[in-house]
Amino acid sequence: MRNMTSLNWQKSSYSQHGANCLNVAISPERTPQIYLRESDCPEAIVTTTPARLADLLQKVKAGDLDRP
Repeated sequence: MRNMTSLNWQKSSYSQHGANCLNVAISPERTPQIYLRESDCPEAIVTTTPARLADLLQKVKAGDLDRP
């Protein structure tokens, strides 16, 4: 696994000051990976691709993942 301290983590502009902030980092490799973590638990990291994250965001915006 990649050395997570070498990544340039950025806080989401939608996060409020304090807790519950989403951090995102992009690997510099040829095939980029996107890393996501929650500020209160930075050791728990989710890795995805730009295409998969775009698909997730599209589904969230469309309400496809809302509970009935």
